[in-house]
Amino acid sequence: MRIGLLGTLAVYDGAGRPVQVGGHRVRLLLILLALDAGKVVPAYSLVERLWDTQPPANSGNALQSLVSRLRAALRQSGLGDQVVESHPAGYRLAVAPDQVDAVAFEALVRHGRQALASGDPATAGRILREA
Repeated sequence: MRIGLLGTLAVYDGAGRPVQVGGHRVRLLLILLALDAGKVVPAYSLVERLWDTQPPANSGNALQSLVSRLRAALRQSGLGDQVVESHPAGYRLAVAPDQVDAVAFEALVRHGRQALASGDPATAGRILREA
């Protein structure tokens, strides 16, 4: 699975076929989980960012419903139910961080800056061009 966050949200399965994820909040949920790919994102944090200042009365159930809809979209594309994991504190997108373009970009920029700071401008340039 690959997720593109730089630009319009784009999701691809392992074979590079596009995965359709519908609904504004379901797409936002995927983005929030993808930004922390591989890490558990606390439920309260997701609720705060999904509904800003107007969370629904039963925000836990509303979040669970969105997760269910996201899982259904991923399942329909053949990605299975294990991509979005439930944890006692929240939810985790079970993909490697480098499968998310924005996260991979940030890592490359960080490495490029480190190379530049250590006095290796040629390596820094190569890494930053890749980013």
